[in-house]
Amino acid sequence: MARIADIGRKTRETDISMKLSLDGTGKANICTGIGFFDHMMEGFARHGLFDLELSVKGDLQVDSHHTIEDTGIVLGNAIREALGDKKGIRRYGHFILPMDECLVLCAVDLCGRPYLAFEDAFTVPKCGDMDTEMVREFFYAVSYGAMMNLHIKVLTPGNNHHMMEAMFKAFAKALDMAVSLDERIKDVLSTKGSL
Repeated sequence: MARIADIGRKTRETDISMKLSLDGTGKANICTGIGFFDHMMEGFARHGLFDLELSVKGDLQVDSHHTIEDTGIVLGNAIREALGDKKGIRRYGHFILPMDECLVLCAVDLCGRPYLAFEDAFTVPKCGDMDTEMVREFFYAVSYGAMMNLHIKVLTPGNNHHMMEAMFKAFAKALDMAVSLDERIKDVLSTKGSL
């Protein structure tokens, strides 16, 4: 059974269409209007081996907030929809990712309860054309849209580009682990019987 979601979301602030396959090869076709954010989303798709098509038209004449936050909402919803009943998934995923001098930890629990714990070490307001303060807003939106526990922590800070990119890639690797199927799990990995 294909684990794919095709989602659209249109408001007065953004118009977003996204197609996500959890069982892809890392192919990405992304246009958000924010070059650095495109780069982060391409890294997410490639390193998580997710196929991702993403088109965003946002009110960038205001700022980047609505575009990035709403993309997080849609990605979270797409993850949740593509997972379906969550039968057979590992549920938990974690990764510690090095990027040159930086080290970032990410841990995921696809438990059906939203929560974000986030610790950054940014020292500049922007990377390229992306506000660094929007990284937390993006992952907060993803965690609530997907109904997941999500922990992201910079263990060793350094270059701001490296820290941000390591966050997106660590999230991709942790999520890939959490959504992967384990033939030993016949239903859902919970004593409650549901996730």
